[in-house]
Amino acid sequence: MVTHVPAEAQGDERGALLAFIEEQRGGIRRALLGLTAEQAASTPSASELSLSGLLKHVVEVEQSWIARAKQEPPAVQRDESNWGETFRLVGDESVESQLAYWDKVAAETEAYVRSVPSLDDTFPLPPDPWFPPEGRVSVRWVCLHLIRELARHAGHADIIRESLDGATAFQLVNKEQGTNWG
Repeated sequence: MVTHVPAEAQGDERGALLAFIEEQRGGIRRALLGLTAEQAASTPSASELSLSGLLKHVVEVEQSWIARAKQEPPAVQRDESNWGETFRLVGDESVESQLAYWDKVAAETEAYVRSVPSLDDTFPLPPDPWFPPEGRVSVRWVCLHLIRELARHAGHADIIRESLDGATAFQLVNKEQGTNWG
């Protein structure tokens, strides 16, 4: 998983945006390395956030924004009655199933971003009260928004993981890569 995006690996703007999205996905995935389902679902900090809940949330967010960009309905419809379920696993959901789903969503994101004629192409925002009326955003905006969303939650994941067992982001990179630096 990407831990640094070197300039020469970015290629064009689409490649750069996708590489930075993947870099932030990696931070969240690494925070889950070696944890039991109980640890992933626990809330060891002052927040009610858990690692498994953050995972589910970022997967749903990414999928829903790409669906909006394609002008399709999100796979999961959320409203006030089920909004809390976006931050916790329910039913037969597991960390493993969410990670597998995220791989699928990530592939769909990449295919979509690479297929649009222009990153300047726009689409309408939903008529939700927190969006400007008749607002539109570009595919570039969606990519930047996903980077921001993932980075914010990768930071949350770092804090939660360190609160669980003391493992820092650098230690998790070492564990993932089988190295011993930092």
